[in-house]
Amino acid sequence: MRIAAVGDVHLGEDARGRLRPALDNLGEHADVLLLAGDLTRHGSLDEAQVVADEFGDLPVPVVAVLGNHDYHSDKEAEITDLLIERGIQVLEGTGTTLRVGQCTVGIAGAKGFGGGFAGKSGSVFGEPEMKAFIQHTVGIADRLRAALTGLDTDIKIALTHYSPVADTLRGEPPEIFPFLGCYQLAEAIDATGVDLAIHGHAHFGTEQGITAGGVRVRNVAQPVIGSAFAVYCVEGGQ
Repeated sequence: MRIAAVGDVHLGEDARGRLRPALDNLGEHADVLLLAGDLTRHGSLDEAQVVADEFGDLPVPVVAVLGNHDYHSDKEAEITDLLIERGIQVLEGTGTTLRVGQCTVGIAGAKGFGGGFAGKSGSVFGEPEMKAFIQHTVGIADRLRAALTGLDTDIKIALTHYSPVADTLRGEPPEIFPFLGCYQLAEAIDATGVDLAIHGHAHFGTEQGITAGGVRVRNVAQPVIGSAFAVYCVEGGQ
């Protein structure tokens, strides 16, 4: 199964047509395209329309999660509806199953959230604001775990915006790691037989990482991969 993926394209109205030429022949290179959030700059509907025009009606299925930029204008529900109207599946604590030839691929997606990584993370303790922060993180990770558990497919992929591991954050200032991802996402991934984990968000990070359980993690933020998309080949159980 050939999985194309990109995140953090941050499209504005001045970016119309920027990516489409590289995507029109996507079917020659990949079986599905995953979008790892931060599709817009400020989460406006005008920007989301550009996203829909760039990624809609492609020759392969397109599955997305939103990122923090897409939430900025409090239009995430409207953005989701707009993308769905153009045939782009948008996941948030949910999953979808696709069939390519004789193979099925299940994709579970969630934006994710910050919190940090084992030994260097926030906890549900202290002020109500801190408890609310980490409870939000845990809640999203729990929904991702439930969505992954519900998939019964040959290949299983986790799609998030925030990172599940610190590996792919190398290159970012360590001080902001807690705002780039959380270990709870990795726990959900390792508990549910995932073959590949895709995320974005870390523009100055590293492409390749791995969870404690041995699941491959790929940071597909466009500034990291340096192209319209990257392609990863996945076999079930790998």
